[in-house]
Amino acid sequence: MGQAPAADQPTGAVDAPSDLRAVMRHFATGVCVVSTHRQEQDGRRHSAVTVNSLTSVSLEPPLVSLGFRSDSGFLTDLMAARVWGISILDGESEDLARLFARPRAERDRLVHTRPSELGVHTGTLLFDAAGWMECRYRDHMVAGDHVMVIGEVVGLGVRGTRSPLIFLQGGFHRFEPPQS
Repeated sequence: MGQAPAADQPTGAVDAPSDLRAVMRHFATGVCVVSTHRQEQDGRRHSAVTVNSLTSVSLEPPLVSLGFRSDSGFLTDLMAARVWGISILDGESEDLARLFARPRAERDRLVHTRPSELGVHTGTLLFDAAGWMECRYRDHMVAGDHVMVIGEVVGLGVRGTRSPLIFLQGGFHRFEPPQS
């Protein structure tokens, strides 16, 4: 097994954006669709986006975090609404992940084309998925070119045992856990 360089030893020049992206391609993450809404003159407009930056932060109180680019229009809506829904995707949901990874105008136009239900606690859309959460804004922090948003989980559930959808090496994959 190779030796990792000591933390205080320089490893050469680093092109942070491309080098970090290249390294992180080897870290598998789950995939979810996050939804929120914004008020407009003709009523509530729902919006959703695919993310893989969901992290459990605390069990007591139940907190999760999400990361968004600082210039994200979705982030602007989420911060205004201060509520959001999270649909944790299963291995059969790659099409849903791809749909909400499209440019915002397409996502906003197509958001009501997929089966969903309104969250009881937040009024955000929850899509058919392995698991779901409803969150209320708790805090946020700017971290480089992203904003980490922390939400308190106010509702959650699981829809059976489904194999998760993961993102690894730039693509979606189904993960089949070993049978016990």
